[in-house]
Amino acid sequence: MSITKQEFARRRKTLMAQMEPNSIAIVPAAKEKNRSRDTDFPFRQDNDFFYLTGFSEPAAVLVLVPEREHGEFVLFCREKDIEKEIWDGYRAGPEGACKDFGADDAFPIDDIDDILPGLIEGRERVYYAMGKDADFDRRVMGWVNQIRAQVRAGAIPPGEFLDLDHHLHDMRLFKSAAELRLMEKAAEISAAAHTQAMKTCAAGRFEYELEAEIKYVCALNGGREQAYNSIVGGGRNACVLHYVENNQKLKSGDLVLIDAGCEYENYASDITRTFPVSGKFSAEQKAIYEIVLAAQLAAIDKVKPGNHWNEPHDASVKTIVEGLLDLGLLKGKLKTNIEKETYKMFYMHRIGHWLGMDVHDVGDYKVGDEWRVLEPGMVMTVEPGIYVPPDNKKIPEKWRGIGVRIEDDVAVTKEGNKILTAGVPKTVAEIEKLMRGRKAKAA
Repeated sequence: MSITKQEFARRRKTLMAQMEPNSIAIVPAAKEKNRSRDTDFPFRQDNDFFYLTGFSEPAAVLVLVPEREHGEFVLFCREKDIEKEIWDGYRAGPEGACKDFGADDAFPIDDIDDILPGLIEGRERVYYAMGKDADFDRRVMGWVNQIRAQVRAGAIPPGEFLDLDHHLHDMRLFKSAAELRLMEKAAEISAAAHTQAMKTCAAGRFEYELEAEIKYVCALNGGREQAYNSIVGGGRNACVLHYVENNQKLKSGDLVLIDAGCEYENYASDITRTFPVSGKFSAEQKAIYEIVLAAQLAAIDKVKPGNHWNEPHDASVKTIVEGLLDLGLLKGKLKTNIEKETYKMFYMHRIGHWLGMDVHDVGDYKVGDEWRVLEPGMVMTVEPGIYVPPDNKKIPEKWRGIGVRIEDDVAVTKEGNKILTAGVPKTVAEIEKLMRGRKAKAA
């Protein structure tokens, strides 16, 4: 299960069709990053570069030259080197770039300074995402200045730089059938991992032990890399939105919030579940949890074509404010609390984000000054939460330190929506039943 060469080719064609006449696009690969001394972090390809090529090596540059006589897709990459491949692994080389990845032309990356200025020369516009990599920015400007220096000899330098991101990221926002299959697989793997964490949770275990369960199940099923740093927060740690220390012992009577998801074939998943360490919610925990779940279901109901991006968030806010008023954690009228945003003491983030190759994926949330209208092929997270401040003495003690978030990955379909992460329990009854089974098995 992967993206085909034909789909990568269609993406390049679609992008080039949106480019201005007589232009060229330049997209560099990601760099290897040093971890410590002579050890690098595991390499991960730049998503824009991978989206257009499927090529996963560092030290590479993609060049798109619409209507070029000798081929529009040019790739610069490392040469084959048997000695280096013994130490560091296989390289496709220019020949493999053409044969396996569909490049019309491929050249050694060491020759880029000699060849690329010739491809740029005579083109009126350069599409390039300036500002992401200062070193490569300087190289691009160096190639352009090299052409400018030869104007008296008849060279024609480009007169305009355009940002490629607007067109490319709008393409990435709409997932193909193949992309959705990969995202469903990532979601399925992560759902199994969250279920395993629930089954193995016990008081006295460390947060990082549940993190290890998540990573183990994901890796075992093909999701070797996590899409982001896992959050495993027990008790009051669940009230820290981006808690990643994951180093405290879990206590009976506390909730534990896990926000984690794997990456599969370069596509991310993103799931949050909150459940009781002991296997049974207290009355207060259950009350907060039920409000968050109701808010999530209300928000998911608004994820459908024709609705705008903010409608799910508005639905979640209304449900959460109503619930907090019922519990006495907010006072006054529903409309006033929403207008004055008093709920932000308990619910301070938005309902979600785009999801795709990046966990916080690319794509505009507004078009002009208006919220973007949802369309089939978009995928978003829906993740309302309530976090009762642990140290706020104005709040009755029984509520303090309860943090709950519930998150699913939701694809917009022609008919409405599809929850990709439905494979992990999320109602109180489902969670308690699963965790009772854990105890019975242990006995």
